[in-house]
Amino acid sequence: MEPNAIPGLTARLASRLVRKALVSFEEAAKFFPEGKAEITGLPIRAEFFAIPLKPREETLTVLITGGSRGSRSLNNATRASWPLFRKSEFPVRFIHQTGADAHAELAREFEASGLEGEIVPFLSDMPAAFTRADLVVGRSGAGAVAELAAARKPSILCPFPFAADDHQLRNAEAFARAGAARLVLDREMTGVRLFDEISALGREPGALEQMAGSAGNFARPGAAQRAADLLEELGRIT
Repeated sequence: MEPNAIPGLTARLASRLVRKALVSFEEAAKFFPEGKAEITGLPIRAEFFAIPLKPREETLTVLITGGSRGSRSLNNATRASWPLFRKSEFPVRFIHQTGADAHAELAREFEASGLEGEIVPFLSDMPAAFTRADLVVGRSGAGAVAELAAARKPSILCPFPFAADDHQLRNAEAFARAGAARLVLDREMTGVRLFDEISALGREPGALEQMAGSAGNFARPGAAQRAADLLEELGRIT
């Protein structure tokens, strides 16, 4: 099973030997012999598929998450964007998972910003946070983009720049090409860029709804069942 848009080194080396490769992106299929790759998606929790489409409200709710330990780049950019949102009076509400190390400082600064929202060190119920969000800002690992697809959430993706084979960038590029996400490189993720991206999407009629539909095209709700069925099939053949 290869969940990224570009297979890892082990998958590439084994590509000629495998009976079947279960992939999540069409881009990954070309690394395997013709007929060997099947697009099944990555098995993820059923709760993400059950998230209803969120009607747009006057205030845009933005979920920012850099993973369980947080992201320094996203934390710094978000902090730098607060004065810009405050000055512009753009109607926004933040749900920001900072990671434990940065939480106390960011929580104090956010309280003083006068903006609406919550700053937390960790989100134990990510499907619930997704349900509340109109837009998600985060990294683009295989699990993260699979959850975005299942929940049909528009996103701003900032790939982790040191991921092996730059696979997070390739995942984000696939989503961006399909119109499911906006791609911002880590080195370009500043407070101004984050403010510009969020406010532009929030002001453009229908933009978030269109991105949500495009994200849903990547969703594969039967991934776990298909993988299990295939293992049984191959086991009987063997």
